[in-house]
Amino acid sequence: MAKKKTTRPPQSQEQRPGRQEEMTPKPVSARLEYKASDKLAGRKALITGGDSGIGRAVAIHFAKEGADVAVVYLNEHEDAEDTKRQVEEEGRACVLIAGDVGDEQFCRDAVERTVSELGGLDILVNNAAEQHPQPDITRISAYQLERTFRTNIFAQFYFVKAALPHLGEGSAIINTTSVTAYRGSPHLLDYASTKGAIVAFTRSLAESLAERKIRVNGVAPGPIWTPLIPSTFPKEKVASFGSDVPLKRPGEPAEVAPCYVFLASQDSSYMTGQVLHPNGGEIVNA
Repeated sequence: MAKKKTTRPPQSQEQRPGRQEEMTPKPVSARLEYKASDKLAGRKALITGGDSGIGRAVAIHFAKEGADVAVVYLNEHEDAEDTKRQVEEEGRACVLIAGDVGDEQFCRDAVERTVSELGGLDILVNNAAEQHPQPDITRISAYQLERTFRTNIFAQFYFVKAALPHLGEGSAIINTTSVTAYRGSPHLLDYASTKGAIVAFTRSLAESLAERKIRVNGVAPGPIWTPLIPSTFPKEKVASFGSDVPLKRPGEPAEVAPCYVFLASQDSSYMTGQVLHPNGGEIVNA
């Protein structure tokens, strides 16, 4: 068997969620060559898991396109403050809201605070997630199973329920799923199961809200360089992360965020119930 290519320095983090500040190299949240064009001017967005990784990149790109954002995160306060700084550098407002998305009351409170401080809500990005690799299903405890489902899919139900009274015609909901929803993952059984549920949730919710002219779509990233990787995988796996896709490298959050801009903007006005696949070239049954 061919040895996997090294794509990143071996590294790990003890705490979960991981911290972007501790990663080497740091994930790229925005590219200098990105040209904004006010696609989201005046819009108000709530992004879960927005302190780092894909969520941070989405927050920054939304701000570049003219949106104010609320960033929901667990407890990564330094990362969240850095995200806020970068959003504000684009001249947009950023509200930081810390708490557990697995708690329905917190989700309600986060939506209400977003509406109160930003003056409305037009875009909901359900992005927060956690994963806990295990060698086989017998090692997945009832606690881990419920915890993963609460964070990854229950929270999406909670946020949509809380946000719907504030969303009007032309609003957008974007759910982060994963390539694992389509090809599976033997060491991430519960995580992949939640991501499959998100695909079904996205398609069903899109049909449910079509008459209200609220579009619902998803993004299914492949191997993206985020704090989730060094905080959940052993050093040797981190070192070869992303080497098994056709492009032979992990993607950067800045390469995924434009998918969210597209789905949040009127450029995708005839799309609902769909999933985009920024995954380095892996062919999946979409």
